[in-house]
Amino acid sequence: MAKYLLSTYSVEGEAAAPMTDGDMQEMMQRIGALEEEMRSAGAWVFSARLHDADAATVVHSQGGDVVTTDGPFAEAKEHLGGFYIVEADDLDAALAWGSKTSACIGKPIEVWPFRQTSGD
Repeated sequence: MAKYLLSTYSVEGEAAAPMTDGDMQEMMQRIGALEEEMRSAGAWVFSARLHDADAATVVHSQGGDVVTTDGPFAEAKEHLGGFYIVEADDLDAALAWGSKTSACIGKPIEVWPFRQTSGD
């Protein structure tokens, strides 16, 4: 099976819609149910939620020198906020997981196929 990245973005400076504790618990239950469905189907590989962009550090090694800078590499309002890595038979199956993930979190999901390497 091929691996796919399902990613979502956070927008810097854009406040999330206020959620009550009940709303947050309901969303977490939906996410938990989705992750259990992914595991049961053999699709779930890994997932993570990321800190805000100001926690990122760029490391650039060039000509023997290493330079680190605060923040993400690209200056943009949108930054990677979290992701899933899933295994799916084909793009249509990966898009179905992306659709379910989008419905759970209420944000767009990008679906990216991983390139096959000789070791895969």
